[in-house]
Amino acid sequence: MIAPADGAPAAGFYAAALAGAPLRAVVAGDRAVAVPTARWLGPVEPADVAVLARAVGPVLDVGCGPGRHVAHLARQGVTALGIDASRAAVRHARERGAPVVHGDVFGPVPGAGSWHSALVLDGNVGIGGDPVRLLGRVRQLVCPGGRVLVELSPPGAPSGPLAVRLEAAGVRSAPLPWATVAADAVRRIAAASALQVMDSFCAHGRWFATLRR
Repeated sequence: MIAPADGAPAAGFYAAALAGAPLRAVVAGDRAVAVPTARWLGPVEPADVAVLARAVGPVLDVGCGPGRHVAHLARQGVTALGIDASRAAVRHARERGAPVVHGDVFGPVPGAGSWHSALVLDGNVGIGGDPVRLLGRVRQLVCPGGRVLVELSPPGAPSGPLAVRLEAAGVRSAPLPWATVAADAVRRIAAASALQVMDSFCAHGRWFATLRR
C-alpha cells in the first residue's frame, strides 16, 4: 500500500497501519503514543474476554475495527454484528470470519433499537470528539434496558476533546476529532447521554463501565 501524504485524511493512515505500517497518535504538545493495531489484529486478550462476558446478545460492536470482538462472540455462539467506517477494517474483519457492515454509527444501522448490548471499546468512546453525542446515539441503537459496555481511561486521566493526528513513516494526517473519558468521569457523561451506570471495573489493567438504557 502507498503511504498516505502529509495532511491526508486519517482513514488512509489507519488503513496503512492495518497493512503493517507502524502508527502513532500525536496529540497536543507533540506528545506521541503508539496505536495498538497489532493488538486489534490479534486474538482477544484476557481483558477483552472479561468485558465480553458481560455482553448479552444480540450485540452490536461500534467501531469494530478488524473484528476480534465480533469473531470471539460468534465463536461463543452469541449473535453479534460489527460496524466500522473504515473499509480496510471491514475487509480485515470479514477475512477473519466476523460478520460486519461498513457504515457510520450516526447513519443507518441494522437493527437500530433492538440490540441488547453495544460495545464501545478500544477508545471508541472518542469517536467524533463528543462522547455525549456518541453515547446518546448508541442509546438509540440498544433496546429499552439494553446495556452499553464502554472502555475508559484510568481514573485521574484527562477527560475531554482532543485534536489527534495520526503519524506514519514521518508524515502526519489531517486533524482527527477525538476525545477521552476517564473512569471517574463516566457518571457525568452517562447522565448527559440519558444512560445509567450499572458498574465500572478494571480488568487486567484496562478500565470499563457497564451503562444501561
